[in-house]
Amino acid sequence: MVAAIALAALAITVVALSGSAGTIHTRAQFISGTPESGQPVRIDTTLYLPAKTPAPAVLLAHGFGGSKTDLDHEARTLAHDGYVVLAYSARGFGASGGLIHLDSPAYEVRDASLLVTYLAALPQVERIAGKPRVAVAGASYGGALALLLAGADPRVEAVGADITWNNLATALFPNAAGSAPGAFKKLWAGYLFGSARSSRSDNTQCGRFAPDLCAAYQQAAQTGRPDSRMLALLRASSPATSLARITAPTLLSQGEQDSLFPLTEADANARGISVHGTPVRVVWRAGGHDGGDGSGAATAALTSWLADVFGGRVHGPQQFSIAEQRAALSATSGLAVGQTLQVDSYPGLAGAPRPESTVVVQGQPQIVSAPAGGNPSAVTTLPGIGGALGQAAQFAQLGDLSTIPGQAAAFVSEPLSGRLLVAGAPTVTLTVTTRTTTDATLFVALHDVAPDGTDVLPSGLVAPLRLTGLRPGQPHTVTVGLPAVVRNVPAGHRLRLSVATTDLAYQLPTDPREYTVALAGSAAPVTIPTASGRVLHPGNPVAWLLAGLGTILLAGVGVPLVIARRRRTLRVLPELAEVPISISGLVKKYADGYRAVDDVTFRVERGQVVGLLGPNGAGKTTTLRVLVGLITPTSGEIHVFGDPVRPGAPVLARIGAFIEGPGFLPHLSGRENLQLFWSATGRPDVDAEFETALEIAGLDASVDRRVKTYSHGMKQRLGIAQAMLGLPELLVLDEPTNGLDPPQIAEMREVLQRYAATGRTVVVSSHLLAEVEQTCTHVVVMHRGRLVAAGSVTEIAGSGGSVQLVVDDPEHAAQVLVAAGISARPVPARRALEDVFLDLIGGDGQ
Repeated sequence: MVAAIALAALAITVVALSGSAGTIHTRAQFISGTPESGQPVRIDTTLYLPAKTPAPAVLLAHGFGGSKTDLDHEARTLAHDGYVVLAYSARGFGASGGLIHLDSPAYEVRDASLLVTYLAALPQVERIAGKPRVAVAGASYGGALALLLAGADPRVEAVGADITWNNLATALFPNAAGSAPGAFKKLWAGYLFGSARSSRSDNTQCGRFAPDLCAAYQQAAQTGRPDSRMLALLRASSPATSLARITAPTLLSQGEQDSLFPLTEADANARGISVHGTPVRVVWRAGGHDGGDGSGAATAALTSWLADVFGGRVHGPQQFSIAEQRAALSATSGLAVGQTLQVDSYPGLAGAPRPESTVVVQGQPQIVSAPAGGNPSAVTTLPGIGGALGQAAQFAQLGDLSTIPGQAAAFVSEPLSGRLLVAGAPTVTLTVTTRTTTDATLFVALHDVAPDGTDVLPSGLVAPLRLTGLRPGQPHTVTVGLPAVVRNVPAGHRLRLSVATTDLAYQLPTDPREYTVALAGSAAPVTIPTASGRVLHPGNPVAWLLAGLGTILLAGVGVPLVIARRRRTLRVLPELAEVPISISGLVKKYADGYRAVDDVTFRVERGQVVGLLGPNGAGKTTTLRVLVGLITPTSGEIHVFGDPVRPGAPVLARIGAFIEGPGFLPHLSGRENLQLFWSATGRPDVDAEFETALEIAGLDASVDRRVKTYSHGMKQRLGIAQAMLGLPELLVLDEPTNGLDPPQIAEMREVLQRYAATGRTVVVSSHLLAEVEQTCTHVVVMHRGRLVAAGSVTEIAGSGGSVQLVVDDPEHAAQVLVAAGISARPVPARRALEDVFLDLIGGDGQ
């Protein structure tokens, strides 16, 4: 069988081995899949071979409506990391044959198993004890395929499933009151059905869908209810049926902006797999089907997971990470950014309740009406846009589209006494009374309401509630599971529980309705799941909103959407995870042609105090601005702890920075400015190390005076203290001693050295040679944007004051420097570091 598959693949190769991205080679080919209706089916694949083989292999599956082309970037990233990768177009998509059976075990899952057999026969794939080392990964449609394959094929050694489903029946017909089918998610279902229609098919009604699946969708679209035939098809295509058979360690990453497959789907998968002892790592990331900037986080999580599994480092319960969006204030940009919270183990949607995680909402019973056909309807999410619509409405002052007067009941809490992190699915008990009907359809949600009245529906998510078997006029009490969300609710905000009768995303009753909605008494507790753990680094929470907002505004005025130019490819480098700074070939060129930084390369290790040394105009500040994400480079790469740096990059939360002078609110005291800055990060006050920072500032009683009374030197010291809040792993200071008197400079020198002695890293820029020589362990010398020298102070200055400019070829280095306009020569004499620097830049110090 193996030989037959391999020969079939070779016989229909359409693109021979071709070079790509350095040492990666690709081979595009068709491989025989599962026959359908007696006809052969070919699966379109591309094989990515790394520089070194044999190596573990990864089978990569795409999302619904996509093809193998969508996987090219991820496949190359994995191949760069040393994996053999096979990306393919699922049957019914791209150039592959066959019809769409929606991850059916008899078709799509069997196809994937045949592809594993193909990989197992390749000599480039690593084997242990005769068994091929193969992982499977995918997102959405591909993520469900990965889980289903892992349950069916014991050769799978690792699984990565991103933003996928557990049970398609509950995902498309969700019901917050239980497992019975709820309201039909008509907009998402229609969007997905339309995306799979193709001109390649002669069937204009069903496109490339299998006839039974097409008929089931048409029935649901007409009635809003699934029949037994559709439920059977959806269940067969659901990982829920195979979780008990999964023994391969599994990564489950799920998007927080996802009205198609919310966090509840990943939770059900995690519980179903881990209950049998299989290791499961859960990641709640930014983004999702409603848009976002989370794909990079998903790829990074996958590469880390595969390295751990194939490296034999996965045992027992796994850490759980949460993307807290808009949870912190960037020290470099001043913008709200996110941060990653790491918890020791996954607590589930119920979170880790604490006494303060119960919030009481209040309100009297309220009568709400449901118009015939649900028109007009409230608008909370739209496929691919999600909550951005509501945000756009606020921006344009159009009002709250998620609430229509007369159609929604509201129950509101008192202002919160402290910050509250909602991390999971809250619950509340309601009483519903119908007037004439025996069933009810409602949509329940929890809003964050600011003191100024700004109302935010987290992630634009609602919990559909469908009740049946009711008696008109008789109250029915039900406990409702609200949407699973991640939301930092600041102190002083209120929580508003809304119960609405309409939502545009769902199929609604055709007849007019009237319900009475009430709490259990005049007040009722809402149980809020929360979490606590270690703060790692932030995400980029606003990119999805801006993208969605742009889409809405353009569509609203009939302007065709133009996709902006692609970003430079930025890759996570796991091998640099313990390296604070790695800069390679950095160039920053401005529009007028001026090159502020020109091909600079250096590396900073943990525990070093590095001085970035050079005269004014050397490019020091520009380099630091790129390092902390304030500006983007023209070319080259900067990695901080292995993560690529760009404006808003996740890793920036691990940096404390002081660039180009301090900026504070003049009417507040120094202490109040520091407290305000730290409170905006959303992190506990105990993590701020206020006393340590204030001791460093050395302002004494002046810290309680208004900043507008401060001298320049006092503001400088306060800015340094702010950068040190939380004791970040990497501290970046631009000319920190400007405005300090000699005793304060000496004290600052001692502080920086003690700071680095804890294993943290410090980078300071300066034009004072004596300061660098006395403060720093290492030095990077720049002039006119170029790197002149880099190394330890001992290497540069030499022992006993002798000069040791460490280069591979001193004569050639001198020639290059002279050609660049720098006066330089090999210096054999014993001279101080200042003499060396003057030799390099010229005796006049210009």
